[in-house]
Amino acid sequence: MNISEILTITIVLAAVFAYINHRVIKWPPTIGIMVLSLGTSIFLAVLGKFHPFLSDKAIQLASSIDFRDVLMNFMLSFLLFAGAIHIDAAKLKKEALPVMLLSTLGILISTFLVGAMVWYLFVLFSLPIPFIYCLLFGALISPTDPIAVLAILKEAKIPSSLEVKISGESLFNDGVAVVVFITLLEASRSGAADISVLNVGKLFLQEAVGGLLFGAALGYIGYYALRSIDDYKVEVLITLAIVMGGYFIADHLHVSGPLAMVVAGIITGNKARNGALSDLSRDYLGKFWELIDEILNAILFLLIGLEMLIIKINIDVLIIGMISIALVLLARWISVFFPILLLRYKIKFEKHTVAILTWGGLRGGLSVALALSLTPDMHRDEFVLITYIIVVFSILIQGLTIGSFTKRLLQTAP
Repeated sequence: MNISEILTITIVLAAVFAYINHRVIKWPPTIGIMVLSLGTSIFLAVLGKFHPFLSDKAIQLASSIDFRDVLMNFMLSFLLFAGAIHIDAAKLKKEALPVMLLSTLGILISTFLVGAMVWYLFVLFSLPIPFIYCLLFGALISPTDPIAVLAILKEAKIPSSLEVKISGESLFNDGVAVVVFITLLEASRSGAADISVLNVGKLFLQEAVGGLLFGAALGYIGYYALRSIDDYKVEVLITLAIVMGGYFIADHLHVSGPLAMVVAGIITGNKARNGALSDLSRDYLGKFWELIDEILNAILFLLIGLEMLIIKINIDVLIIGMISIALVLLARWISVFFPILLLRYKIKFEKHTVAILTWGGLRGGLSVALALSLTPDMHRDEFVLITYIIVVFSILIQGLTIGSFTKRLLQTAP
């Protein structure tokens, strides 16, 4: 299939599924679209036993889409910028310490815990995998995705400070997790003899600190450009240039593009709200990025569902994946508990923060994309299947129950 055919079919399917969800299922859009996509994939797989034509076409479509390339090199920059542009910097500043600790220390704790537990699990099943590759899996499965859960949490009327913690942590831990993943990936490729704390630390700092600084520079360049004119069409175009050009340059500078997009989005959004734009421009800019966010998320969750058609199934790995759901949740609880424990004497946390952050820590497309970026010798097939199982459970079970779960906890809070 050529690019125009793939894009046309994908957009049409996303629109059809979004319509059905809105009229019939009435679930959060991203969850509803993914469920319909997943159900369609299963139906086509079964139908393929009797009428292979439709199944073959669907598999051809799924195989034609490089999920990793589409998400990592295109969609992620837009999604992170669109999420960050609506973050209130004043509220984020008040929650800066817990957000930073959860998105850094929390990611590192989760990475090593998940890596160690999954390594031992593979040993129990007589499928030993080198520890460094298990750590890579720990890094790719640790970032949380707020897309499907934030709307539900707003309906649950959670305290705004807790909402900022969840959204702020998820935006930053996406970037931090990518940096950790890239660092471990480079370490695994260079071999044990070339691995040193100094080299790993240098690479991590280059990616993370470089990304934050470059993102700040992008944000302020964009702010001064926006402030100097009053034409919403040009101003929207400038923000597109910040995202697309900035992500492209970040890649060539070998700094973290995801972190750069988060920082640039926060600065651009808050400067725009504080007088850099006219009311008309501010309204158009906000609605434009809200629309981009909704469309890309619809496509992303559609693609997650379609990926099922081409994932290789192994019974032992399937069982390991089911067990890993509990292990990842345990690691998430520990990675939230300890940062909050360190801060509890300095900062007041809402009741049941650990439980809400644990169950609300959904995994999404980023984890699938990072798993797909592994090479076959890194046990790509095994980790893709396990990742897919965890992501589907996370979105379907956690995503559909987090609203009632949060309401029940808050109602029982003394």
